[in-house]
Amino acid sequence: MARFQYIFFKSIVSLFILWRTFDFVLAYLAPNFLPYLGNFSHPNTLNAYDFPLWIKLFAQFDGIFYLRIAQNGYSQFEQAFFPLYPLLIRALSPLVMSNHLMTSFAISNISFLMGLALFKKYLENNLPKNQHDGIKYILICFLLFPTSFFFGAAYTEGVFFLLVVSVFYFLDKKQYVLVALFSYLASLTRFLGVFLFIPIALTQLQTSNFKLQINKNYLLLLSPFLGLCTYVYYLWKTTGDPLAFFSSQTAFGAGRSTHLILLPQVLYRYAKIFLTTQWNVGYFVALLELSIFIFVFTILLVQLKVILSSKNKALLGLNIFSFANLLIPTFTGTLSSIPRYSLLSLSFFIYIGLLKNVRMRLLICFIFALLHVALVTLFIQGYFVS
Repeated sequence: MARFQYIFFKSIVSLFILWRTFDFVLAYLAPNFLPYLGNFSHPNTLNAYDFPLWIKLFAQFDGIFYLRIAQNGYSQFEQAFFPLYPLLIRALSPLVMSNHLMTSFAISNISFLMGLALFKKYLENNLPKNQHDGIKYILICFLLFPTSFFFGAAYTEGVFFLLVVSVFYFLDKKQYVLVALFSYLASLTRFLGVFLFIPIALTQLQTSNFKLQINKNYLLLLSPFLGLCTYVYYLWKTTGDPLAFFSSQTAFGAGRSTHLILLPQVLYRYAKIFLTTQWNVGYFVALLELSIFIFVFTILLVQLKVILSSKNKALLGLNIFSFANLLIPTFTGTLSSIPRYSLLSLSFFIYIGLLKNVRMRLLICFIFALLHVALVTLFIQGYFVS
């Protein structure tokens, strides 16, 4: 058993190191292929750190705001960024020479590595044994996805991934105290953590054979909301606006609205973009946002049909959470950052990795890899990609 666990962890670490090395090489070479734009706020925040520029730039855009919050607390409009990640940076930085940048990278990468190991265990527990050989392809597709580099950046992706996977893993194990803890922390990391109530509710319904029998386990449904409520209470006490995380979104551009915008309206907006915008990086990013949204949405829909028509509904909760993760951000009126948000639609990667058509699977992975190279290069050179 100990030998199996060693081999298991070694394979995950090897994949992680290959992925991390690949992205570092791309970042190092990026200036040779594209002029630097540096289109982000507060560049002096990064200038304060004595790191090679190609490493520091993994903390630009949103990453800078997390560093600023960790250092100085919230300033005006920064309430759009949920508190757990900057709190972790501040709390753990004394262990890393009080270097907030190094701490943020350590938190993101260690969280992602742990999340990968747990995700693999979750897949082994929920996929039939005849599909276990496909797990490596699921993980490879996941790591090659165009925006997977955000897991190692100074963003919440790595931490949120670990927390989400932990909720699903411990739901399977019926360790409900840990489910409550991780779902609480997830909704302190991102608003979308609230929607972990969906798999929790489905698990309870499946356990009771879909009979609505209220018991103490249903109190688990409250845990994702408690994290959000904690932050809402903090905002109310400090700003007077309990929904400041939402109302401050418009300050960061990207066409976000504080009014509910339905998906057909969003798609109409993108049609206008393609008809009126000149061909440039912004056009490419908008095209990528729409393409990834349609592709992920279609795959999730096909997968949902497969799950509903089969006896094994173990992945139903993950599929519906993946839908929520993809669709909820569109209600702000834009598909901006959808390529990054799609990373947590984990059910999508399971379907792609288990495709029986090997050529199709390889083609998808090849396209993912090409886009990954392009997006890392653009991101490092200061272009907003997601």
